[in-house]
Amino acid sequence: MFRLDDKVALVTGGGSGIGKAVALTFAQQGALVQVLDVNQEQAQATVEEIQNSGGTAYTQTCDVTNQQQVVEVFRSIGKLDILVNSAGVSHIGKADTTSEQDFDCVFQVNVKGVYNCLYAAIPIMKENGGGVILNMGSIAALVGLPDRFAYSLSKGAVYAMTLSVAKDYLQDNIRCNSISPARVHTPFVDGFLAKNYPGQEDEMFAKLSKTQPIGRMGKPDEISKLILYLCSDEASFITGNDYPIDGGFIKLNN
Repeated sequence: MFRLDDKVALVTGGGSGIGKAVALTFAQQGALVQVLDVNQEQAQATVEEIQNSGGTAYTQTCDVTNQQQVVEVFRSIGKLDILVNSAGVSHIGKADTTSEQDFDCVFQVNVKGVYNCLYAAIPIMKENGGGVILNMGSIAALVGLPDRFAYSLSKGAVYAMTLSVAKDYLQDNIRCNSISPARVHTPFVDGFLAKNYPGQEDEMFAKLSKTQPIGRMGKPDEISKLILYLCSDEASFITGNDYPIDGGFIKLNN
């Protein structure tokens, strides 16, 4: 079950974190994986790890905020069965402490970046007879998180785009879903703690972990397994939905 043989999958942000885990999982299941990332070195490292394990993958260096770049990369790939929009950035701040520059940065990557990839991918999928799109949402779109104004609004936009695309392309055999993770332990988390809490990394890591009822952060490969299911033929009856994967954060936090 959940095999992706003969399928071409493109994963944005595939050089690290959840995106890397998705690329590795897809390759293990037989997909040809296009690893797209703005960081060529990280993307190539993911590709080499896949190739060393007997999988097939290629590096695509691209800035998702640049529509021309995105369109050119997608056209060069040709066949595309699965798109995972995982590239994203975070930001800490409230409405009155978020600078215009920071707001624009989050919007450009998390909203326009997803739009650019949808804009480039959908015509290819329509021409190929269909496809699957998975957008990376967040619990931030569904609950009020402190100091996450710009990030939360960007993920709310991702949720709305997911529903819109799912509705508009039903007749084109294109499915579109999103997932909403809570905190996941990625290199981004480690870098955030080192930058903002030097010398207190372990203490803050434990504190952040305990905000989730299950008592820990998620693991990237746990997230990638849900994405695998939603992008597989076994999920062919699922479209227009968001799936929290949050250690009980939304429903069990009182």
